[in-house]
Amino acid sequence: MNDMQTETQRTYRRRILGVLVHIQQNLDDDLSLDELARIAHFSRFHFHRIFRSLVGESVKEHVRRLRLERAALQLTYGPDSVLNVALDAGYDAHESFTRAFRSMFDCSPSEYRQMRREKFFADSASRVHYSPCQELDDNLLLTPGEMKMEVRIESFPETNVVFARGVGSYKTSAQIAWEKLCAWAGPNRIFGPDAMMIGICHDDPEVTPEDKIRYDAAITIRREVKPEGDIGLQTIPAGNYAVTTHRGPYDNLHEKWSALCGQWIPQNGRQFRIAPSFEIYRNDPQNTPPDELITDLYAPIE
Repeated sequence: MNDMQTETQRTYRRRILGVLVHIQQNLDDDLSLDELARIAHFSRFHFHRIFRSLVGESVKEHVRRLRLERAALQLTYGPDSVLNVALDAGYDAHESFTRAFRSMFDCSPSEYRQMRREKFFADSASRVHYSPCQELDDNLLLTPGEMKMEVRIESFPETNVVFARGVGSYKTSAQIAWEKLCAWAGPNRIFGPDAMMIGICHDDPEVTPEDKIRYDAAITIRREVKPEGDIGLQTIPAGNYAVTTHRGPYDNLHEKWSALCGQWIPQNGRQFRIAPSFEIYRNDPQNTPPDELITDLYAPIE
């Protein structure tokens, strides 16, 4: 009986994980309860209850939150008017969008945009020294606290991955996700010489509540893989990315992310593309000293 219950629970998690991927990749669509229930192979009645139990919020609450969080990112980094951002979030009127936005962020969209942009862009003198198209000058003198960073623009191809999801702070969610994935990937022979280890970062900790932050531990695949339990499939879409390399412990990654997204991209006149950022881990933390770890950071841009 316990084995049957365990298998049932694994099936339910796999189906709901597939729905979560569908939602994040089709956030502009209608996403009706009937359609999502069909994707999950549940009746509408059962789907609604299973989704809330496993995700911690209703389908309507989940979709609404993701759309408003995306709107917050567009207000911070994008050029669109508040009205256009409201329309992208599925609201027909500025007033209804403002009410919904205020209920989540405790301020109006315009106030939020001003506050966030002042935080990231007010200091026109960057603390980051960079060379977009050439090697940095190693003899460049930096004052304490300044960071030297080289950024390149890459076109990343459409890439299929197998993944496990963790939810919580990025440090916690990453650990949860990699433990799930590695425990499954080894016996299923997913690791290979060409496989890339990727961490997909869906949410901005400045926007998303800590207990809702999504992190996917992912491994690239070139053969058909069957999802099961906490293991799912998704596709990283093709697109352009601003890329920089971080050398050292993972604990310092947030500093490089802040410099890349908060300074280099806007100061170079680039526009963010609404898509997940991700990290490619170039060596194995299990047998690499922390100071020798190499991580490439990919921020989506137009």
